[in-house]
Amino acid sequence: MSYKSIVVHLDTSLRAHARLEFALRVARRFGAHLTGLSAVYTPEAHSFYVMAGSAEYFRERRDQRDDRLAALERLFHAETARAKVPAAWVRADEPANLAVPRAARVADLVIAGQSDPSDPETYIDDQFPENLVLSAGRPVLFVPHAGEFASVGERVFVAWDGSREAARAAHDAIPFLEHAKRTTVAAVVDRHSEAATTRIPAADAALMLARHARDVNVLDIDAGDGSAIGDTLLSRAYETGSDLLVMGAYGHPRWRELILGGATRTVLASMTLPVLMSH
Repeated sequence: MSYKSIVVHLDTSLRAHARLEFALRVARRFGAHLTGLSAVYTPEAHSFYVMAGSAEYFRERRDQRDDRLAALERLFHAETARAKVPAAWVRADEPANLAVPRAARVADLVIAGQSDPSDPETYIDDQFPENLVLSAGRPVLFVPHAGEFASVGERVFVAWDGSREAARAAHDAIPFLEHAKRTTVAAVVDRHSEAATTRIPAADAALMLARHARDVNVLDIDAGDGSAIGDTLLSRAYETGSDLLVMGAYGHPRWRELILGGATRTVLASMTLPVLMSH
């Protein structure tokens, strides 16, 4: 198994260049084609034209956005040529919550950035990261908005609770596991759950993954509430020196809102290492 078609979402945020460099390393590792998909927040024009003096502001902002996207496209072509990675550039002209999941469905892997409250340019669409991971149908590799990541997928930390989402994420990560030096299967144990006795044990998952990976071990983690599990996963991943967290994304869309599991919400907000999520 391998990732041969990768999509990286690029925007006008401060971390866009770092995300591109990250995506290039992953693409080179797997010999993959890389599609750069630009999608940014675009306000509705009519909302500006109803206020006196706001039309000119809208046009100036639109021109600035177009200039920055043009510069980003030039950077993408220059960097992919330098890295000798086959690539294509696509500019989305529809809302990101539609464009990016649509592009993701014909890719093996999607790379996107974590939202950064200190950088308004990371606001792409309402609940963009959450919507992407729940609707893409493909694994999403999130890059934190802070930090440098010299390696990814050499020491993998797989969160396992026996659920469908966890199984999907573990299998989606197999291309990384095949090259990893070490894989830790973190058994998220909730002894009070009614499903605890029927879910697949982590030892069985580790046995399956060991047919793809080397040096696979199991680590037990007691479950608390959802947010506590998210924090614990991040802490244990750090303690074990892991450079990639793999986990299922829990949640479902509901009318006008997304309902996320506590651990998923916590990790999306507080990640300190790259995170591969599948739903």
